[in-house]
Amino acid sequence: MKDFLNTANKKHLVKPHSKMTLKIKMIFLITLLITGMFLILGLLINYLFTNTLEESMGEQALNVAESVAHIPELIQAFEDEDPASTIQPIASDIREATGAEFIVVGNKEEIRYSHPNHSQIGKKMVGEDNHRALALGESYVSTALGSLGQSLRGKVPVLSNNGEIIGVVSVGFLAKDVENVIQAHSKEIWLVLIIIGLIGIIGATFVSNYIKRILFGLEPEEISHLLLQKETILQSTHEGIIAVNQKGTITLINESAQKLLFDGESIHYIGTQISDVLPESQLPEVLKDGQSQFNREMQVRSVSILVNRVPIYYENMLIGAVATFRDKTEMEMLTMELTRVKQYAEALRAQTHEFSNKLSIIFGLLQLKHTKEAIEFIKKESNLQQEWIRIVIEKISDPLLSALILGKLNQASERQISLSIHPDSQLTAHMSDRKREALLTALGNVIDNAMDAVQLKIRTERKISIFFTDLGDDVLMEVDDSGSGVSLDDMEEIFHQGFSTKKGYHRGVGLALSKQIISEVNGDIFLEETDLGGACFVITIPKFED
Repeated sequence: MKDFLNTANKKHLVKPHSKMTLKIKMIFLITLLITGMFLILGLLINYLFTNTLEESMGEQALNVAESVAHIPELIQAFEDEDPASTIQPIASDIREATGAEFIVVGNKEEIRYSHPNHSQIGKKMVGEDNHRALALGESYVSTALGSLGQSLRGKVPVLSNNGEIIGVVSVGFLAKDVENVIQAHSKEIWLVLIIIGLIGIIGATFVSNYIKRILFGLEPEEISHLLLQKETILQSTHEGIIAVNQKGTITLINESAQKLLFDGESIHYIGTQISDVLPESQLPEVLKDGQSQFNREMQVRSVSILVNRVPIYYENMLIGAVATFRDKTEMEMLTMELTRVKQYAEALRAQTHEFSNKLSIIFGLLQLKHTKEAIEFIKKESNLQQEWIRIVIEKISDPLLSALILGKLNQASERQISLSIHPDSQLTAHMSDRKREALLTALGNVIDNAMDAVQLKIRTERKISIFFTDLGDDVLMEVDDSGSGVSLDDMEEIFHQGFSTKKGYHRGVGLALSKQIISEVNGDIFLEETDLGGACFVITIPKFED
C-alpha cells in the first residue's frame, strides 16, 4: 500500500476540487468549534460568576448589617442625647474590619447616626429604600443610588429591647467596586479560556497531522476515488477473495467468492465468523501463525479449489488475513487442452520425423540406382499408412478420436514400438462434446504412459495393444502394454495427484487428471489383469446421458 501511494503514483490520482486540503479544513473546523464552545462557555461562566458575586456580596452586606443591628451598645445609644457619638465609632471600626464601603445607621426618621463622611451625619438617608426595614421590619438586599453613588446594600431594622423598630442599619458596597472585582476575575477566566483554546488549536493541528498520516496523505476525494476503483476491481476479479480481521470476522467478500464457495447464495456474510461459514478456509490458522500459504488445495462441496492465504500486517502488527480462491477444475480444463495440443504436436512431430527418415531412405536408394527397391519401399510404406487409415476409419466414427489414434500409431512407429489395434475393436457411438473431450485426454495420457513404460524394453518386446468397443451401455477403451506393470502397493496411489513411478519433477499429473475428468462424466478408469505382462488400463464412459 505504501509503495502504491508513493509520490510518483499520487500524481495520477483524482485531485480534489477544493483548494483547501483536509489538514487545513480540519484545523479550521476544529478551531471554529473550539472557539465557539469556549465563547459560549466564557459568556455563561461570566454571567454565572457575576450573579454569584453579586449575591455573595449582598449576603455579606446583609450579614454585617445583621451583626451591627444586634450590638447592645448601639441599641442603647439610641436613647442617648447624642447617639452619633457612640454609634459612629462602632460603625467605623466594623466598616474597616469588614471592608464595606459604608455602614450607615439611622433612626426611624432616617436621620443618620453614622456615615463614612462625617459631614453627612445628622442628615437624612437617601436612596428611598428603607421603607421595608422601618415599616415592615424586613431584612433585605437592595440596589440604590446613595450619597456615595450606586451601591449594593444590606438593610436590617434596629429593634429596641421591647422589640420596637427604632432605626435601620445599611451596609453597602459601591457598584463600581463590585464591577471592578467582576472585571478582574473575568479577565482571569477569559485568559484561562484563551490559553485552553490555543492548546486546543495546537491539539487540532496534531490530530489533523495524525489523521492525514494514517490516511497516507490522501484527500477525501482521492480516498473515495480509490475506494470506488478498488471495489470495482474486487468485484470484477475472476478469483474469489475473502478478507478477515484479527478476530476471524469476514470484512470483505466479492461476488466470485460467493459463487464459487457458497453457490451464489444471496446471504450477507460480512460480519460473520469465517470458521462458521467456511471451516475449511484455514484462515484462522494463518491468523495464528502469521505464515503465508500458497497453492493449497481444499474441497468445497466436492469441488477442488486452489487457495492462497496471506496475513495482513500494519506497522508490524497482524491485523487480518486475505484468501484468494481459484476453481481447480478450470485450471485442469486448461491443462487438459494443453495436454491435447501437446499430444497432437507430438504426433505431428513424430509423423514429420518418420516421413523425413523415409524420404532419406528413398533418396539414398535413388542415388544408388536401386529404383526397383525404392518403388517397393514406397509401396510398402504407402500400404502401411493406408492400412492404418483404413482401420481407423472403419473402426472409429469420431474424427478427433481417429486423428488421436492415428497420431499415436505414427509416434509409436518412430519410437520403434509395436502399437496394434485389436481386430474386434469397433466404436461408432456418438458422444457429447464433454465426454469426447474427457475420453481424448484420458486415452492420450494412458497411451503416452504405455509408451514410456515399454521404452526400456528391447525392441522386440515393445508392445502396446488397444481395444475399444461401444457394445452395451458404455464406451470401453482398453490399453494393454508389455512394460514393467504396476505393483500392488502402487495400485491405490496411482491415480492420486503427485504420485508417479517415473523419476523427475512435475510428475503424477496425467493419470490424476484423467481420473478426475472421466469421473466428471460419470465414467471410470481402472487397472485390470494384463495379457502382455505390463499394465492394462480400462476407460469406461456411459454412452447415454443420465
